[in-house]
Amino acid sequence: MKKLISIALALCLVLSAFAFGSAEGKNVKIGLVLMIENGAFMDMKSGIIAGLEKAGYVEGENLTLVYRCAYGDSGTLNQICNDMDDGTYDLVMTIATPTTQAFVNLESETPCVFCSVAAPVAAQVMSALDTPDMNATGTSNAIPAGDILKMGLMLTPDVKTFGLVYSTSEVNALNAMQNAKTFLEENGYSYVEATVTNSSEVATATSVVLEKGAEAIFVANDATVQAAVEALVELANEAGVPTYACSATTVLSGCLATLAMSDVAIGEITAEMAVKVLEGTPIEEIPAIVVPADIVSINTDTLEALGISIPDSLYTLGEVQLLAR
Repeated sequence: MKKLISIALALCLVLSAFAFGSAEGKNVKIGLVLMIENGAFMDMKSGIIAGLEKAGYVEGENLTLVYRCAYGDSGTLNQICNDMDDGTYDLVMTIATPTTQAFVNLESETPCVFCSVAAPVAAQVMSALDTPDMNATGTSNAIPAGDILKMGLMLTPDVKTFGLVYSTSEVNALNAMQNAKTFLEENGYSYVEATVTNSSEVATATSVVLEKGAEAIFVANDATVQAAVEALVELANEAGVPTYACSATTVLSGCLATLAMSDVAIGEITAEMAVKVLEGTPIEEIPAIVVPADIVSINTDTLEALGISIPDSLYTLGEVQLLAR
């Protein structure tokens, strides 16, 4: 009997070690930085925390997590990044492109693991996805602009002219829109565009593309537009024009549909990469991961407002989730 108890205890210890990996006995300090708080970024933050906990790094126990948000101010963001470059952090995690650029540009000795940088090479936070060379790696939610537009054409096949609304200050937005333009030009569709420098200009830009004849509007994965996307959707819905986006959060805010990945899931995947760094893998040996878009998100309120039906062909693209504001 004693032997059986000993075996059971040993098995429990093995399972415990498997669950917590080498986190047991460690105390780590991680910085987590955001430029702005919105639904998508907060879901990513939740995914990161959940992923760290799954690996045994629990805030208040063996993890000191220092969370800072710049609330849209670039000067504040730079100050936050400078403060975290003080040698006391085991790792700094950044969400989205501007935040990652701000920290990587410091050329810090503290490793950076980024979450949701659409175009890491274009953003100059690494020279190639498979060879991290700037003490930074992470996840890319490369925006499949062409695939999103194809999905939109399944829902609204009569559209011939797209309106493009995006910020000129975000690399990920510029990259997504260039890909969108390429797809439209190669497939015989036309487009009109209006750019913004801040969220207060989004409503005006929407009116501009509608006046120019946009029959559908495509918006990038762009914090500036996201901050005022409800105004964009209201104007588009009044005109009977569908709106397509690059994230489920933007759909939840009112856009008609997107083809994207789960924001919580991309946070969890980023956390798994962070754990590798914490457990001793050199960051240059951890290639960036491009997380595929495999979830169709549709706003049912907007669908109803526009009188659109979901075609069976849409289900061939992946999981379909129905959202309501």
